[in-house]
Amino acid sequence: MHTVVVGTSGTTPEDVVAVARQGARVELSAEALDALARARAIVDALAAKPEPVYGVSTGFGALASRHISPDLRAQLQRNIVRSHAAGMGPRVEREVVRALMFLRLKTVASGHTGVRPEVAQTMADILNAGITPVVHEYGSLGCSGDLAPLSHCAMTLMGEGDAEGPDGVVRPAGELLAEAGIEPVELREKEGLALLNGTDGMLGMLVMALADLKKLYTSADITAALSLEALLGTAKVLAPELHAIRPHPGQGVSAANMLAVLKGSGLTGHFQQDEAPRVQDAYSVRCAPQVAGAGRDTIAYALTVAERELASAVDNPVVLPDGRVESNGNFHGAPVAYVLDFLAIAAADLGSIAERRTDRLLDKNRSHGLPPFLADDAGVDSGLMIAQYTQAALVSEMKRLAVPASADSIPSSAMQEDHVSMGWSAARKLRTAIDNLTRIIAVELYAATRGIELRHGLTPAPASQAVIKAVREAGVAGPGPDRFLAPDLAAADAFVRSGQLVAAVEPVTGPLA
Repeated sequence: MHTVVVGTSGTTPEDVVAVARQGARVELSAEALDALARARAIVDALAAKPEPVYGVSTGFGALASRHISPDLRAQLQRNIVRSHAAGMGPRVEREVVRALMFLRLKTVASGHTGVRPEVAQTMADILNAGITPVVHEYGSLGCSGDLAPLSHCAMTLMGEGDAEGPDGVVRPAGELLAEAGIEPVELREKEGLALLNGTDGMLGMLVMALADLKKLYTSADITAALSLEALLGTAKVLAPELHAIRPHPGQGVSAANMLAVLKGSGLTGHFQQDEAPRVQDAYSVRCAPQVAGAGRDTIAYALTVAERELASAVDNPVVLPDGRVESNGNFHGAPVAYVLDFLAIAAADLGSIAERRTDRLLDKNRSHGLPPFLADDAGVDSGLMIAQYTQAALVSEMKRLAVPASADSIPSSAMQEDHVSMGWSAARKLRTAIDNLTRIIAVELYAATRGIELRHGLTPAPASQAVIKAVREAGVAGPGPDRFLAPDLAAADAFVRSGQLVAAVEPVTGPLA
């Protein structure tokens, strides 16, 4: 099994995905263990002094003015975890919780939090044992960290609350730790606070969203090319020299992907079949690279933000190399929240343009010779009419999900935390948007492949033929009389979601970006 080594300088998107989704093992480097020990020595020295230090010998948030005596500090750390583990609603997905735990460990290992090495090691042990704390949907405002989600994880570290075992069964965390041979942690000064104070949940969801969107944008380039082909459109608009004079990087990549899929097509450019010859294709066809390309550039920007955050130590207060322990505002989730919302906007627009191409394929007045709704016997058969309804409903929801969460702020903690990012909420809605986008692309794939097959006497591009062969083998039916559509659409969704669409094309086209 792949092992991810956590050092002091952050981590990579690939490592986050490996731990969250693939169950990669986690190890702490010798450098990290040394940094942890040095920072802890600083915290211990400050804890022994009579002067109050925030997070070490004081209360938290609006209660920071109270100096806590040494005999109450262990209780203080337990109490902050228990009181902050106040999430409600459905359980959050296992991969999100694993990303959350791993990214908190990443910051702890930086040596800026003052957490003891044994606490960090226990965090790694819990990940490696496949124990996943029960975390709930609601409880984070995206400021002072993803507080409730991280608190539920810290509860498991203490052997309290509920967690899911490696068998998928939810049980008391103490039982699961005992079975794995893991001793619960007795938290000391600053440690409870350090386990809660980070953007780890929203960042983990951002990293996984970027991985998913990269694949989906390639899939969308493929389905856009198939729709262009089914509509007898022209591939001339994809010429590299046209995109070179408007040098947005993503636009050029999308155009190149589409051109590679359409290479050798016998369907493109048949404008003469119309009664009134077309001069140019509709925007949803002709501008596909511009819209998808803008989304690709958005992904590239979001990745730079994610990489900066992955290299960050997000805590408050932080231990500095010169021995100071300083309060700060680095836990504010604004940088991450903004790009999560930006991605939701881009995804909604990609879904919208895909739906417009699907609608065009089904409309006999705009499809340039295809039967109404791609039906076998229109009137007796309804064809893909309601498949487009489903796609339109998904697009409508995506537009609602594109409303920024980060534009909102609800003051909390008796106005101490009077401006928050709502980044966790932005991340949660982006996950739903990505699910919907996958389904939208699947419906376009279903319609476009059927449209190509109905162009009798014309030869599709070799890449298109490969897609049609693969998707039919995957259980998605081709043209014919009406049938129960939901299983076909589910099979098309699985085909896109699993990466089979891209895998079907690339042996013909070579690697697509």
